[in-house]
Amino acid sequence: MVRIGRFLRGRVRYRVTPGGVLFLGALTLTGSGAFLTGNNLLFLVFSAMLALLLVSGFLGRLMLLGLKLELLLPKHVAARAVTEAQIRLINLKRLTPSFSIELSGRSNPLTGSLPILKTPVYFPVVAGGGAVEVPVEVTFPHRGRHRENLFVLSTRFPFGFLRREVSIPISWETIVYPAIEPGVRAEGLLESLEGPTATSERGQGQDFYRIRPWEASDGVRMVDWKSTAHTGTLQAREFAREDNISVEIVLDRAIPQGAEERFEALVEECAYLVWTLADRATAFELVCEGQAQTEVYAALRFLAIVVPAVARAGGVEAGGVAAGAGTGSRVVLSAWD
Repeated sequence: MVRIGRFLRGRVRYRVTPGGVLFLGALTLTGSGAFLTGNNLLFLVFSAMLALLLVSGFLGRLMLLGLKLELLLPKHVAARAVTEAQIRLINLKRLTPSFSIELSGRSNPLTGSLPILKTPVYFPVVAGGGAVEVPVEVTFPHRGRHRENLFVLSTRFPFGFLRREVSIPISWETIVYPAIEPGVRAEGLLESLEGPTATSERGQGQDFYRIRPWEASDGVRMVDWKSTAHTGTLQAREFAREDNISVEIVLDRAIPQGAEERFEALVEECAYLVWTLADRATAFELVCEGQAQTEVYAALRFLAIVVPAVARAGGVEAGGVAAGAGTGSRVVLSAWD
């Protein structure tokens, strides 16, 4: 949330539009003719054009004065994913409306981070003392803590001669999860985890187990009509029960020198595994240097802020997917493999 008026003093940039270039050319010609000929009518036209230019500058600056900008983000945000958000522009001027306001994103010149708002948003009018809220799509370029993003408010009101711009930093902290995107390696790890052990017990799996007499608690969908026709009594189908696999995902923070990009890829693979396993209702545990996370959003928050540690050797023996106790599996993600 930022009040625009604080940033206007000394921060407004002016850009001449093509229409403004034509107007300045006409102003120059009119002024030159007036001073060379001494024609009072030309002096009158020249004065009116100067007054028009001054009024344009005053009104344009007034349009950007007294505005407040708010960005409303959802609770969960992932990198490189298009996220639905809300932009609220509030006009603190009680009587004066603001016309023709355009909001766009801007790269941060200090950090080099890309703008999160890719498509400009246009506000035709914001009434005095009112507010306008519009849905927007934002995209965070990378994971981590995002504390500040730059936005630009601009207007060409009233005549379009000049485009006035003011850069607005909005400061707030947002935890951005790693990008949750399928990759060849992550898909291969998931395939190796498929095929949960089927037990010869009654359950809700998909593998056929046996035919037995139908019970009232089974429901109509369990009836095997072919067996019922043969026996003359209602028969039900039973399926083998599928046990959920417990998966341990181990992330090795230790990386060799210069392997930062590889570590980022591992973090994204880890995030995809965590998200997919949670979506499949498969129990998992994310382990990294003694810290364990078993809840999907807690694991994603941890992956959002985890940083690598340069070392001479890996802290965890790499090996992809390994069998664990019972029906469990162990996935090791390391930059050393």
